[in-house]
Amino acid sequence: MRILGIDPGVATIGFGVIDSTRQKNTLIRYGVISTPAGLPLSRRLSQIYADMQELIHTFQPEEMAVEELFFNTNLTTGIAVAHGRGVILLAAEQLGVPIFEYTPMQVKQSVVGYGKAEKKQVMLMTQRLLGMDKIPRPDDAADALALAICHGRAAGSLINRDRVFDPKKYDTR
Repeated sequence: MRILGIDPGVATIGFGVIDSTRQKNTLIRYGVISTPAGLPLSRRLSQIYADMQELIHTFQPEEMAVEELFFNTNLTTGIAVAHGRGVILLAAEQLGVPIFEYTPMQVKQSVVGYGKAEKKQVMLMTQRLLGMDKIPRPDDAADALALAICHGRAAGSLINRDRVFDPKKYDTR
């Protein structure tokens, strides 16, 4: 399955594309979408939307994994990121790419095995799991690859096999 991982933002949006099977993740491409700081927000969002459409058309992902927003201390930055995230979700939805969302803790748990892992640990495991010579840079791209790996592991589980979890279906009583 081809997965597009996205680390949302406005100034910098990380992306990572992998092919995932039960046994292996294969790196296809990673990088960032950047928007110039001086542009009005509406123009930046328009550019993000167009770039997301281009990414989806170019790599033809079967599914997309996006990080859920986590507001820590800077609410203003969080609101701007939410705008960018909305445009990202819109582009995928309009092009028919199923969207799956993961918290930072879920990504860390999936990639490292510990939900409170340090960022460096996640980056090192991402490098190892994808057989890369170096840690992927910038951080936004590394985060996007970790999201794609997380989704590849979640999508391969029995519960997510049919995309809709019906507990009755797996009840063995």
